[in-house]
Amino acid sequence: MKCEYSDGMKVDYSGSLRIRKGEEVNVYITEDFIPANVKGYLSKAESEQSCEELRKIAKVVTATVGSRVCIHE
Repeated sequence: MKCEYSDGMKVDYSGSLRIRKGEEVNVYITEDFIPANVKGYLSKAESEQSCEELRKIAKVVTATVGSRVCIHE
């Protein structure tokens, strides 16, 4: 599921999670490193096709791990 927002934020969840917003935010987390509780929220947002919920999750993720991070094997 991919969502783009009027402020330039882009969120792509297709197993892995990518959050981008210009030069300010660049977050990439592979599927294996997304915590189970976050995966649950992501799956729910995806099943409901809710870009609003996906954005809320993206804000929580960036507040937790930072705005520039790449987490993978």
